[in-house]
Amino acid sequence: MSNHTKQGKEQSPQLGKLRNKEYEKELRKLQSRLVQMQEWVKVSGAKIVVVFEGRDAAGKGGVIHRIMERVSPRVFRHVALPAPTEREKSQLYAQRYTKELPAAGEVVIFDRSWYNRALVEHVMGFCTERNYEQFLKMCPGFESLLKNNNVILIKYWFEVSEKEQHKRFLRRIEDPMRQWKLSPMDLESHRRWYDYSRARDAMFVATDTQQSPWYVVQADDKKRARLNCISHLLSIIPWKRTAQDKVKLPPRQRPKGYKASGWNYRWIPEKH
Repeated sequence: MSNHTKQGKEQSPQLGKLRNKEYEKELRKLQSRLVQMQEWVKVSGAKIVVVFEGRDAAGKGGVIHRIMERVSPRVFRHVALPAPTEREKSQLYAQRYTKELPAAGEVVIFDRSWYNRALVEHVMGFCTERNYEQFLKMCPGFESLLKNNNVILIKYWFEVSEKEQHKRFLRRIEDPMRQWKLSPMDLESHRRWYDYSRARDAMFVATDTQQSPWYVVQADDKKRARLNCISHLLSIIPWKRTAQDKVKLPPRQRPKGYKASGWNYRWIPEKH
C-alpha cells in the first residue's frame, strides 16, 4: 500500500460500533441523494463509470447492493463479467469492457473491471508477463481516452486487514447461506495475500494518476465502509438537484359496463 494510504489508515479515529438504527438512518439519507443524483444524470446526459476493486471479502458487493437498492436499473447498471470465453480471449483486452461503457444518462458500476489483468490474472498466471506489463503501460492512456470522451471515471479500492479477511472467510465456510460466496479463487487469494499486496502496489504506482486517481476505502467495518464510500461518491460527482414536475395521479377511467369475469384464479397459498 502506498505511504499515503498507510498514513490515512493510521490517522483514522477508533470509532465505536455503529448501531443498526443509526446506520439505517444515514443509509436512507444517502440513498435519497443517489436518487436525486440519478435525475441529474438523466437530464444532463452524464456518462459515469465507477470501478470497484479490492481484496476478496472486503465488502465491495455490499456497497454495490446498497447503491443499486433504490435507484433505477435503467440509469444505474451493475456489470460483473464472468471469466472470458475463448473468443473474448482472442479480442483486444479492453474490448469486452468497452462495450459495457455508459451512453449518455447512464451510470455503470463495474464489480471487477479491466484491472483483472493487474490483479488476479497476473497473480494467478492467467496472462503472460508481457501482457501484464503492456496493460500497466496502456491503462492510463485508456482512461485518458474515457475522460476525453466526457466519461467520469471513479475508481475505488477496498482494503481489508489480513485478520479481518481471515475471519470473513471462516464465516463463509461455516455459514451455509454464505458458502456460495467462496470460490477456488477466493481460497487462493487467502493463501496468496502478499502476492496480491505486491500486485496492488504495482498497480497503484502505474495507474494512480492525477486524472484517474484511486480512492481507498478502509473496509474492516462494513457498515462504515458503505456509508463512507457512498458519501464520497456523491461528493465527487459534480451533480446538482434538478427541478422535477409535480406528479398528479390521474382519476381512474369509468367502468363503462365492465363486470368481473368470475374467473377461477389460481391463488397461491397464503402461508404468511
